[in-house]
Amino acid sequence: RETVVEVPQVCWDDIGGLQEVKRELQELVQFPVEYPDKFLKFGMTPSRGVLFYGPPGCGKTLLAKAIANECQANFVSIKGPELLTMWFGESEANVRDVFDKARQAAPCILFFDELDSIAKARGGGSGDGGGAADRVINQILTEMDGMTNKKTVFIIGATNRPDIIDPAILRPGRLDQLIYIPLPDEKSRIAILQANLRKSPVAKDVDLNYLAKITHGFSGADLTEICQRACKLAIREAIEMEIKAER
Repeated sequence: RETVVEVPQVCWDDIGGLQEVKRELQELVQFPVEYPDKFLKFGMTPSRGVLFYGPPGCGKTLLAKAIANECQANFVSIKGPELLTMWFGESEANVRDVFDKARQAAPCILFFDELDSIAKARGGGSGDGGGAADRVINQILTEMDGMTNKKTVFIIGATNRPDIIDPAILRPGRLDQLIYIPLPDEKSRIAILQANLRKSPVAKDVDLNYLAKITHGFSGADLTEICQRACKLAIREAIEMEIKAER
């Protein structure tokens, strides 16, 4: 599968809520790119990577894209299982290729979605052919350690299962910052609904505050789906009215 390098179109305004997470990401990713002199002055080595964890559908991928856009950095996104193949040595080669692409595209954000599928704790003896999964994670660790300061590549991993991830990948110099992406609270749900509907003509009697109140436990993806379904029904209605009028 071809690895696509892009500068994403997603911006902070597309993501409702998560203000604290956005601020943390700015400090981790944006500041080292925009103010490297400050890091030199205070003798701090910028972090190389971060792990997003939390329930599915809460904006992990969107956040990664938005921070790449904010920094005007390239963005390479890989789903863990895409790297795995049945052929001996090919999965490791895929890992090498992805990191090479990211280095060539620097400044770049390399995003590993479903990281738990390729970075499970080693030595579990999961019955795969000759420890293929162990070789893949060893290759990932080698590539992470081989990142020089000259190349600005920031790595973001995302998982719903942080408990099964190999601890070696979380040590300093690798994905050493952990950020929890929670289900949205009521304030965030209002912001998500507003972000989704900001280009749509919404009826005056639609009460977003009430909708946010009754959608406790919904993820960002669930709320987006509600908004899209409403738009779909509105389009259907508008087309039907137009067809009727033409008759």
